[in-house]
Amino acid sequence: MLHYETHLLSPKHEWVVFLHGLGGNSNIWYRQVREFKKHFNLLFIDLRDHGGSANYDPATLTYTPEMLSKDVVQVLDGLSIEKAHFAGISLGSVVLHALHIHAPERIKSMILGGAIIRLTRVARAILRTGNLLKDVVPYMWLYKTFALILMPKAHHKKSRDVFIQEAKKLSQKGFIKWYRFAGKACKIYPQIDTEKNVIPKLYIMGDQDYMFLGPVKEDTVVDKAASLHIIEACGHVCNIEKYKEFNQTAIQFFKDQEVLPSTVSIEKSTFIKLNKMKTSLHV
Repeated sequence: MLHYETHLLSPKHEWVVFLHGLGGNSNIWYRQVREFKKHFNLLFIDLRDHGGSANYDPATLTYTPEMLSKDVVQVLDGLSIEKAHFAGISLGSVVLHALHIHAPERIKSMILGGAIIRLTRVARAILRTGNLLKDVVPYMWLYKTFALILMPKAHHKKSRDVFIQEAKKLSQKGFIKWYRFAGKACKIYPQIDTEKNVIPKLYIMGDQDYMFLGPVKEDTVVDKAASLHIIEACGHVCNIEKYKEFNQTAIQFFKDQEVLPSTVSIEKSTFIKLNKMKTSLHV
């Protein structure tokens, strides 16, 4: 099972599950913990090769959307969480798209920050260049270069530095596997049946997220369950750069989706068990 961390409020409160982006881990949500834990039970998952899941299934060389979805579902099953709200940032939004395809019944609603649903011409060119270099240059050189291209402004530096610092915990092999998966991002989203599986979702995007904002604007016109909140003077990693606005917007959205407490699917005994193993994020 993937490594995870929890913050527990009570058996009556709903769950929010957080999925980080490429190179990050649960620590990139450090700006969310304090406010979100006042309203929800929280679950932070480290995806394969990241954080506490660095040594999870090292023999697998290729990641598929179904495989990554099963990873998340396995954690939910292990904690007896039948259904939850989700928040994904950057490539974490692509994993959330995969979950929407393969296990939509587990999602109550979703927040997609810095979402990747389609690659623009610039993004495709950068990805192709990186593909030529990924096997011959240190991955951190590529990562730092891409981070600077994606978040070029001076006020993007804080969020850029956080991701770079956490990415140092990746291995070269892990980076390559996720880089290959990133190349499939534009093929995953079109597979979602938004008519059959209607799930409320809110995109939270920075107005300076020039690679990914355009496609998201187009999606919110087509998907009736989707809405968009744009944060001014903000780049790609909006949950760090403009965390106050991100938190307020996301929390309100999740609370608007809440169902009656009687339908929350976690037994009191399970909650007590989880509370004994409660962990905290290192911030």
